[in-house]
Amino acid sequence: MIAQAGHNALVPAERGEVRKLIAILFVLLMAAFYTAAAYAVQPDEILSDPAKESRARDLSQGLRCMVCQNQSIDDSEAPLARDLRLLVRERIAAGDSDAQVIDFLVARYGEFVLLKPRLEPHTLLLWLLPPLVLAGGGLALWIHSRRRSRFAAAKDQSLYKLTAEEEARLERLIAAEPSPEKPA
Repeated sequence: MIAQAGHNALVPAERGEVRKLIAILFVLLMAAFYTAAAYAVQPDEILSDPAKESRARDLSQGLRCMVCQNQSIDDSEAPLARDLRLLVRERIAAGDSDAQVIDFLVARYGEFVLLKPRLEPHTLLLWLLPPLVLAGGGLALWIHSRRRSRFAAAKDQSLYKLTAEEEARLERLIAAEPSPEKPA
């Protein structure tokens, strides 16, 4: 950098270069953070009706790829995911409602096909287990800390009390020690 008359200011030409550099960095950062989601849906799978395609995409995002397991069929490139995407589009094209498509897939593949299982009596444990485990862990920590503090308090009190044997020994030592008032 070139300083002007003892100041730490940039020369106008350098300010322009810095602005260009900042603009380039800004564009690169925007490009990095503003990327469209990459779906695995192939062009030959897309329905011609945009409304039906939108429904198919919404349903596909809530369905689990049985191969990838923590990925929706919309994001997975596995052959089974493609088959499921085609099945969803086939059912929608046949006139099924969203609920009918989901029910059909659950009947065929089980509740596991749903990324977010429905709240029903047989999935109640699945929904309640995480908060119950969290509450149980908190309760266990609270009980442990209370026991530990009680034990520490009881242990501290026991340090200040002498046993009968220690008291007798202390009395013997005191009795055997010559008194400072009496010369030995």
